Amino acid sequence: MRTTLTTAPGRHDHPPQPISTQLRSGRRVGPLDRLALHIGVALITWGRRPRAYSSFERSATRIEVRLARLARERAWERSARLTLPPR
Repeated sequence: MRTTLTTAPGRHDHPPQPISTQLRSGRRVGPLDRLALHIGVALITWGRRPRAYSSFERSATRIEVRLARLARERAWERSARLTLPPR
């Protein structure tokens, strides 16, 4: 790499702006705004919840389907390792 980087930080404002000498406060968001943000996030989370909870049978079926898929994948991989020529 033939690129050299400067060690001094540069300013790339267009048009150039004067350097601000005012100190900014560490806390920019007030407590009311923070509360409103938390309430908004809670409402969005509440709105995205599932409308109908899955029953025990449905979750058991889902687990059985996943286990069957894993068993098929393992069987295919085992047969492939036994029948395919070594690399």
